[in-house]
Amino acid sequence: IYRSLWEKKFMLWCDRNANVLEWGSEEIIIPYRSPLDNRVHRYYPDFYVKARTKSGLLARSIVEVKPYAQTKPPRRGKKKPRTFLSEVKTYNVNAAKWKAARAYCADRRMSFLIITEHQLGV
Repeated sequence: IYRSLWEKKFMLWCDRNANVLEWGSEEIIIPYRSPLDNRVHRYYPDFYVKARTKSGLLARSIVEVKPYAQTKPPRRGKKKPRTFLSEVKTYNVNAAKWKAARAYCADRRMSFLIITEHQLGV
């Protein structure tokens, strides 16, 4: 399952990379507490990847593909209040998801990566 062309590009990279041994799309469920309603929700990270490192070891990672702009706190600037509020909500929910993902990965000796258009070369 891909929800953007950036995710599709990452999938093709995984398929073509001989060091990627296995990968899956939205297969892991991580519970997180939303700062918007203080309730527990389910986060489905974009990808799970198992790959061989340059040193030959196996590494497991959870990968999220996001626009770079969504990885940094939004700036008010000249945006309309409704637009700015929406960006703040999106950023705060993403931050809660990523905090839960980092804890999930730390417990399982995995890494959590956020890939943006910069890494994808878009």
